[in-house]
Amino acid sequence: MTSRRYDVSDLLTLMARLRDPVDGCPWDIEQSYRTIAPSTIEEAYEVVDAIERENYDHLREELGDLLFQVIFYSQLAEEEQRFNFNDIVSELVTKLVRRHPHVFPENTLESRVGALGRDSDTEIKARWEALKAEERAAKGQQGVLDDVPVNLPALTRAAKLQKRAANVGFDWPDIGGVLDKVEEEIGELRQAIKTDDKAAITDEMGDLLFALVNGCRHLKVEPEGALRGTNSKFERRFQYIEQQLSVQGQTPEEASLALMDSLWDKAKTEGL
Repeated sequence: MTSRRYDVSDLLTLMARLRDPVDGCPWDIEQSYRTIAPSTIEEAYEVVDAIERENYDHLREELGDLLFQVIFYSQLAEEEQRFNFNDIVSELVTKLVRRHPHVFPENTLESRVGALGRDSDTEIKARWEALKAEERAAKGQQGVLDDVPVNLPALTRAAKLQKRAANVGFDWPDIGGVLDKVEEEIGELRQAIKTDDKAAITDEMGDLLFALVNGCRHLKVEPEGALRGTNSKFERRFQYIEQQLSVQGQTPEEASLALMDSLWDKAKTEGL
């Protein structure tokens, strides 16, 4: 017998059952927006991890887990008579139609534009930013940086802050100025280290990281992705060191730094 294929309506039914105060799941009944928020962040990272590993079967599962977070929040909101899942979908579609007039010229999902009427990427991006600025103003957010989420990963938030400032002209004209700034921050960090002032060292290290993120933005490199790639590379090379030491009957704790350095260089030459 063919197993049943479920759809979004079934997922909504399942969520309501899980939250049923009489015969639902005790754990799900106890949850709130705040208690499931950490899981939302974790699930988003697991989606990214599956993409970076190119594990698309696992990506399907992780996207389901992330979707469940949205369903959970919508159920909580429906119970409080704030909004429901369909409200979320409707508002999202409305916003995306509004932000894509080059695709939906009459501001309706049904309207279409011919290929000859398409705008350039530059025009589209400029209009997108203008529309987002209008939306921020409508929400009472007058400052350029007002709605950049505080709880984003620090590297990602730095890039968003810089991009937002750059959109109003506050930016280095080219990568040369950014690299000069990086070198300037390294010099200031060296001076702070000489004073052995922990607060100053922390401040200057933050400035250096911020300048490096700016360099990523100018070079169109996503900083979180770049660092994740370096983290993975470090893991591969250090695991190689451990494996080679094991063959020699040693552990990293027992091996000399010189030996581990030589194995690190060997890992690099082997393309790890």
